[in-house]
Amino acid sequence: MPNRLASELTDRRQTLIWIGFFAMCIGMFMAILDVQVVATSLPTIQSALDIDPEQMSWIQTVYLIAEVVAIPLTGFLTRFLTMRWLFVTSLVLFVIASAGCAISSGFSELVAWRVLQGFSGGTLIPSVFSAVFILFPNERQALATTIAGVLAVLAPTVGPIVGGWLTETYSWHWLFLINIIPGILAALIAMRSLPQERVDVWELRGLDAVGLATMAVALITLELGLKEAPTSGWMSVYDSGLFAVSALSALAFIWRSLHRARPLVELHNFQDRNFMVGSTLSFILGFGLFGSVYLMPVFLAFVRGHNAFEIGMTMLVTGIAQLCTAPIAVALEKRMDPRLLSAAGFALFAIGIGMSASQDPRSDYDAMFWPQIIRGVSIMFCLLPPTRLALGTLPPERVPDASGLFNLMRNLGGAIGIALIDTVLYTRSEPLGQKLWDRLQAGDLEAAEFIGSSAQIVAGHTGAFDADATAILNPLVQTGATVQALNEAWMMVAIITACAVICLPFAKPVLPTQS
Repeated sequence: MPNRLASELTDRRQTLIWIGFFAMCIGMFMAILDVQVVATSLPTIQSALDIDPEQMSWIQTVYLIAEVVAIPLTGFLTRFLTMRWLFVTSLVLFVIASAGCAISSGFSELVAWRVLQGFSGGTLIPSVFSAVFILFPNERQALATTIAGVLAVLAPTVGPIVGGWLTETYSWHWLFLINIIPGILAALIAMRSLPQERVDVWELRGLDAVGLATMAVALITLELGLKEAPTSGWMSVYDSGLFAVSALSALAFIWRSLHRARPLVELHNFQDRNFMVGSTLSFILGFGLFGSVYLMPVFLAFVRGHNAFEIGMTMLVTGIAQLCTAPIAVALEKRMDPRLLSAAGFALFAIGIGMSASQDPRSDYDAMFWPQIIRGVSIMFCLLPPTRLALGTLPPERVPDASGLFNLMRNLGGAIGIALIDTVLYTRSEPLGQKLWDRLQAGDLEAAEFIGSSAQIVAGHTGAFDADATAILNPLVQTGATVQALNEAWMMVAIITACAVICLPFAKPVLPTQS
């Protein structure tokens, strides 16, 4: 009887932990989804609040800056508040900030609430991935990672369709109001279900304020530099200054962290070879994942003229493929070397990205179907094995810090990737357009077919076109140049994603959770 009672208590405790973990995943999903749903409706918000078009990007930028500063602080905040109270506090603040955004009546007010929303949301993501290795035994970690991973990469996929539907059906306020009820419920469930630990007030007294300041300055100036570099130039005085401040601040933060007994962020985790390789893979995944999710809406909106809802329906293919593959990924991750699975995942992901590098101005759902399927199938193999590689062999007390760094690398990879993509689009469209004109003026029928022009206008032609032909061809050439620049960006992302395979031989073998 005592053994049976003990078993029932253990089962009940495990059930509560799973319920609490799922509540954490819901909070993380909300934080990631928020970025996407707001992005689809920025023009609506601009019109409603009478915001200067040049200021609109700051609604997203301040969120991302606050988020990227919060992510590496997860380890310190976990030690101070405990995992349970960090999640509950962050989610409550996220809900309050969401309500504040919904009732904002002007630009400054909205931006202030977005800062709080980004900071509180930033701690939710690494908290979930550290919980995987703190709450669950080895044989359950693959399933827990899959649940978190599916929601983490599904949010950017469904974001455009959710944002477009909410804005068109209701109003832009609902982009933020949808967070309130799920957020409150998830916080209450987590408060009841997650393990209870004592808050360590002594951790707060040991806060490295100088380290916090240098880290924040390094990340903020890097994000600002990446935001402006594509338009103002990577070597402009403004961007060079931002990158110089970022580098100096980062060096000061690293030096201070490595020489303090109780650093703000434990950078010694990078001495672990598998964590270093896993974090590199996380950076590359951010580059490929954020890049592909960014490029598709740009093409569908500016080339094909689709609205947010139509874009979301097209991109849903990736999410469906990902969901269908998740059980297979879990089963293989338990039985195979994560290095091999990671290699297969990133190779397949790079192929799926590269397949989108041959689009023309008429490409649409059909042309994007199989590249999306391949990317969706491969994503879980780019997330699950690298997560185990990076965090699975670390002692539990090191996991929160390591999870923050691991997730920070993915966000930085995405930020740098989008900045490089924008640079390609801004700098390559004009010369590619000129090359198309040169080919058309030489009577190149392949160029005419690519841009969708009538062959009669181009066939046998040499020299400049007359005014009527130029008026017909000019918009087609501009669209064609944009598509070619997008194709070059796709190929750049594919090549960088494929480089992940080169990193894997440097990782040590990791035993599967099941033999």
